[in-house]
Formats: sequence, C-alpha cells, structure tokens
Amino acid sequence: MCGIAGLVVAPGQAAPSPELGRRMNAVIHHRGPDDEGLHSDERALLGMRRLSIIDVEGGHQPLYGADRQVCLVFNGEIYNFRELRQELEKDGHVFGTHSDTEVILQAYLRDGVEAFAKLDGMFGIAIWDKRTQELILARDRFGEKPLYYSVDPQRLLFGSELKSLLQSADCPRAVDSDALRAYLAYGYVPAPSSIFRGVSKLPPAHYLRYRDGQVSLHRYWRPSLAHKTALSEAEASERLEELLDRAVASRLVSDVPFGAFLSGGLDSSTVVALMARHLAQPVKTFTIGFKEAAYSELDDARRVANHLGTEHHELVVEPDAVSLLEKLVWHFDEPFADSSAVPTFLVSELAGKHVKMVLTGDGGDEMFGGYDRYLRLMKLERLGSLRRPAAGLLTAAGAVLPNPYGERLSRVGERLRLPFQERYLSGVAVMRADIAQRLRAQAGGSDHFDLPALREAGSDLGAGDSPLDRAVAIDLQSYLPDDILVKLDRMAMAASLEGRSPFLQPDLVDFALSLPESYRVRDGRGKHLLREVAAKWLPPRAISKPKQGFAIPLEQWLRGPLRDLAADTFASRCFRERGLIDPQAASALLDEHVSARVDRSEALWQTLCLELWAQRFLNATAPRAH
Repeated sequence: MCGIAGLVVAPGQAAPSPELGRRMNAVIHHRGPDDEGLHSDERALLGMRRLSIIDVEGGHQPLYGADRQVCLVFNGEIYNFRELRQELEKDGHVFGTHSDTEVILQAYLRDGVEAFAKLDGMFGIAIWDKRTQELILARDRFGEKPLYYSVDPQRLLFGSELKSLLQSADCPRAVDSDALRAYLAYGYVPAPSSIFRGVSKLPPAHYLRYRDGQVSLHRYWRPSLAHKTALSEAEASERLEELLDRAVASRLVSDVPFGAFLSGGLDSSTVVALMARHLAQPVKTFTIGFKEAAYSELDDARRVANHLGTEHHELVVEPDAVSLLEKLVWHFDEPFADSSAVPTFLVSELAGKHVKMVLTGDGGDEMFGGYDRYLRLMKLERLGSLRRPAAGLLTAAGAVLPNPYGERLSRVGERLRLPFQERYLSGVAVMRADIAQRLRAQAGGSDHFDLPALREAGSDLGAGDSPLDRAVAIDLQSYLPDDILVKLDRMAMAASLEGRSPFLQPDLVDFALSLPESYRVRDGRGKHLLREVAAKWLPPRAISKPKQGFAIPLEQWLRGPLRDLAADTFASRCFRERGLIDPQAASALLDEHVSARVDRSEALWQTLCLELWAQRFLNATAPRAH
C-alpha cells in the first residue's frame, strides 16, 4: 500500500525538476511512511511513498526491468501475485524480490497492457516505458485505489491524491461547475471528473496511454449482470460459501500484523468469521461508538466478537467535530460529504495503533442487494403504469401535510415522475433539487439527478429489465467507486492503514452478479443467500439485524458543537465573496434546522464541507503536508 505521483513531459520539453517530484511525494507521506523512492530522467519523474505490507525488506520502488528501460511504481496489493509469479517463472522470468510489485513488472514485460486484466487486486500503477517513450497508467477493476491525472500540451501530471498534482504551479485550479453541481446532488464528485476543470480521475478498470503528448483511454474489464446462474438455491449456497472463503483467504496475505473492522452487521461479521477459520490466533477486531445510543453499534459488534472469540478493541468517542472536519477535508482533496467518513476515520485511527492492515465488509451491499433503497425502488417499480397518477396524489398530499411528512411524500411523488436512472439516483442523492437551487441558482432543476458519466459509460451492463440489477449497475459505476471506496481509501490512509475488501474479489463478484433477484432479495429483505450461508457461523442477531449504516449524530451536532462553526462560516466575508453558495440561503437553512422545524443537516454538512475545502485548497497556491 503506497501513494504514487509523477509526471512525464511531451517530446521537446525541458526535463522535469526532481524537486517537484520530491514535493509531490512529501505531501502524501501519510500514504507511505515506511519508505520512498523517485525516478528521474530527461522526460519522466515517477515517485512513490510506501507502506510496507508484503516483502517488507525487498519491496522498494521504483522497480526497473533488467535493462532499466521500463520503470514502475505501484500503489495497492495484488492478491494472486504468487500464482502469477509461478506462471511467469515457468516462462523463464527471473525475480530479484518477493514483492507483488515485481510480478506486475514482469507480467507487463511479457504481456504488455493485457497484464492488467489478469490482476486480482487493488491498484494504481504507473509505468514509464522508455522503449516506446510512453507512460501507462492503470487502475483496478472497482476503483479501490485512486489515480488522478492532468494533461496539457507540455506534460501529463499524475498522482494517487490530487494534492500531489497541486504541487505543480500550472496544475488547473478552476472549479468545474458541472462537478460542483454533481457534488451538491450526491455529496461526492463522480469520475471521471474532479472538482477542478482540467484534472480527471482515471475510471476504474481502465488504463491510459500517454505518447507523443497524446492521451488515450482503454477499458480492460467490464462487470456483467447479463448471465444468471442455473444453480439451485442449495447449489448456489454451497458455491457462495466456497467463494467467500477463498476471497477472504486471498486477502490474508501479509507480512505485518492485521485485523478487521467489525460493526456487528452481516458483511463485516461474515468477513471476521471467515478470517477466524484461517488463523491460529484470534482475529483483532475494531469498532467505535458514539455516546448517542441510536448511532452506536458497540453492543452488536461485541456480541459477534464474543461469539467468534476475537481480540476485540472498541472505543466510545466524543470527537472534536470542528478539528476532525478540518482533517477530513485535507485528506479527501475534493469536496466530500458522506458523513460516515467520520466514524471510518476514527475506527481507522483506533486500528492503526495495533495493526497495519484491516479487512472490511465494503461491497457486500452492492453484490447482494443490501441497501434499503433497492427495496424501496423495487416497490415503486411495481406500480408500472400507475406511477404517474400516484405521483400526482403524493404531491397533492405532501402539499397539505405538515413537515417532515409532507416533504417526504412530495419527494416520492417527484421521484415517480423521473426516468429510471434519475429515479434511482434520486434515492442515492443527499440533497433535493429544490434545496440545491436555493443554495446555488445554477444547481437543482430538471437535471439535478443526472450523471452524464453514466450515460457516456453505459449504465446497463446487461442488467435487462430487473430494477435491482439496473440499480446495482449504476452503483458499480458511481456510488461504490466514488463514495464508498474513496471513503475507505482516504480514511484508512489518513491513519497509514491499509483496507482490503474481500467482497470485491473478481470471481466472487462475477458469481454474486449472476444470482437471480430472488436469491438476493426475498420477503422484503436483501442479502437472502448471504444470510443463509453466514447463519452457519454467526449469532442470530447478526443475521437478522436491520441495516444501520455507519452514521453519526449529524442532526444533533449541527444544533450543538457544529452550530457556531456553520454560523460563522456562512457569515464570513470569504464565504460571501467566493460565490460558490448563496450565503443568505445557507444561513436560512441553518436557522430552519436549529429551530427544529425540519432536518437540514445533510445540506448544511455538504455546504460546510464545501467551504472548508475551498479555504484549504482554493486559498493556497499549493497545499503542504497537514
């Protein structure tokens, strides 16, 4: 697990400055405090920071081919590197280290860009190939590891984090209005955009070629929901158990201490149960809770930990919300308003005191139909041709009922009028169109829930007519890589901790996506087959526990410890003059929330995160290490 950064100049340009490469490296020290390296020549800088997990002594980067014509830096882990190494050795490749990094290099030397599709792992890869004078960037299938880039006629900049690119004085810094619109809808900036016009994210499952000053993008893998298994439920259960066990086992390869996040919910508990089957010593598990009982999962996590005999670590936190928010803004680089980042950061800090790597349950909801919004969508879709009249009735009822009931009915009515993609995305969104338009006149409107990137990429993926499959296809291309996995990567890396997600093992994903709807959702509840399998290992409460989510008492915080920060921020001269948000509208939302007439906490949190990000990244020429 590392961070990478660098640049390649176009032919005929002056050689890049090694000092710039050192600055790009230094600003992501938290991603790899154990080691660093830098390659420099007349056209290329490739830098890396290393968190040593595999081959601690021999895994230094950059890594070179035998003739030093190919140079590679890599962020991530390759879980099938031993199998690939055996295959490469049979073909005559000689290895000088035991690292997964060298397996990538040797696979590239043999197969070129075809090597990326053979990797089971999470990765951001940069390869400078002097033989062809081209830079290759590659990102893993699901976007577990980040990779930004910016290209102009003189050079291409790249890095695991945006702050590395910003060390270059000519990196674009103009806010992208479309990205800002999407942020106000969803609380994150969807790929391939970034918050800055002229800086892009390499999409998951893609590689990039930069040659002779020109960029081309290529997709090397695509998930598919088209094929459905013919296995009986009993056969499918047996196959799922086998694949889950194999996925967890593959992610236990490590030369350093490791553990797991444990919430007491189905996904993380399943991962811990399978870890326990493969380890001679108790699994180290970590959970945090808040003093507000409704937001604490400590009892559920403790119950599972006792059942599985783990070495359990827990902490009840009363965080300094103001200073914590400033830390999160620094590590996310872009405006990011998923408030569950707070407990993710805190549990990462707790785990980081004991281990260097953790397994998580991320991806389980997408693979097995676990989100409540999937269930709500399926109910709405059953209305068929009755959707339009139902929308009218709900809107009329919402107009006469008091808040918050009236607002809820009006929102459902609004959703029923939208095309399918926007209808589903309206359930993913965290800000309503009318609220967005109050805060920013250019936002909201008829395209509030539209994500152009999904239109361009094609959100079908063979989903057919199944509402569940169509929703999962959208999440695989946006919510999972741009929210869930961004949150895990940045918050774990903020604590110099590696997070691994067994539910994203490719064979397991292929099988999960092949399950018919009835194997995933049954009797009004998601994850049916996963629950049936996990019942062999877990206490009944972990199987039946309703989905809680990693939430924080945001509504209370914005009437308490965050209230003054929000009021001062919205009243400040910088906020007024910046012009990203209407200051009077923001203050009005805060007044509405504080009066307890209505909950505006999500919109206020988004606005606050946006302005604190702007103070950190727009007011400074180049951000320095936090």
